[in-house]
Amino acid sequence: MQEHATRQDWTLEEVERLFDLPFNDLLFQAQTVHRRHWDANTVQVSTLLSIKTGACPEDCAYCPQSVRYDTGLKREPLMDVEEVVAAAERARAAGATRFCMGAAWRSPKDKELAKVADMIERVKALGLETCATLGMLNDHQVETLKAAGLDYYNHNLDTSEEFYGEIITTRTYQDRLDTLARVREAGLKVCCGGIVGMGEQRRDRAAMLCTLANLPEHPQSVPINQLVQVEGTPLAGREAPDALEFVRTIAVARILMPRSYVRLSAGRTEMSDAQQALCFLAGANSIFYGEKLLTTGNPDTDHDQQLFARLGMRFEAGTAETAESCG
Repeated sequence: MQEHATRQDWTLEEVERLFDLPFNDLLFQAQTVHRRHWDANTVQVSTLLSIKTGACPEDCAYCPQSVRYDTGLKREPLMDVEEVVAAAERARAAGATRFCMGAAWRSPKDKELAKVADMIERVKALGLETCATLGMLNDHQVETLKAAGLDYYNHNLDTSEEFYGEIITTRTYQDRLDTLARVREAGLKVCCGGIVGMGEQRRDRAAMLCTLANLPEHPQSVPINQLVQVEGTPLAGREAPDALEFVRTIAVARILMPRSYVRLSAGRTEMSDAQQALCFLAGANSIFYGEKLLTTGNPDTDHDQQLFARLGMRFEAGTAETAESCG
């Protein structure tokens, strides 16, 4: 097996060659890399809460929260701080170590951000890691979140730069990269990944992962989502991605970004237990835990606990730094 040190100089052709490996060879390589840096039987658990739902002005073709699509989603204003703290307490009691807060904004207004900063401080005080996804940020907004104690900021690339215009037209790929740069330069951890199953080709998946792996610093968390099709969105009715192709995407992400959390994210309700087990074998070591992801379903906690028991896996109790010391 070829040894892979941590790199930020991958070519698209190299990444495509990884995708093209025989399935067993790819998983062996990914699992070997995974065990070099992580406890192979431990998974970090995050819980995601929509703190402001619907009425987003963006036109992301996969998103039921866009004001442009009629999906039957009820619009909800920014939640009260106490409601968010109560949800975080429930998540901690269920085993989550990271609490993620998502708001359907193009970018937050300063008054809104002040309230989110209060949420972050209160959730952080519970002993949980904090993550937020609030849209595009300017330098002042990033500093506000950092001062509140935010650990991670999520801002996904979604797909390749070439395919991006087929999915979103209201903000550019460079807009996303600029927000990621601001977050990274402020010293916050970056959570950034993409979505499989939007009609993209394998080359698009390879290009998206190549872009992430060649950032000045690898994202500390890389969520890999399977498209959750919602009636009323432009992507409803797309052919579901091949299960093994999704596993390949997880494996390539693990090889390219060996010290990053690779999160098995949205779409788990459509995955069999066997597919999820293959994803863990391929190097996934993080999941979203709880019955809901922003506005779409997620496996319930009892099912996840039963699956983990069958696999002999356990939930991570510590932080990323602790997990990385297991290698």
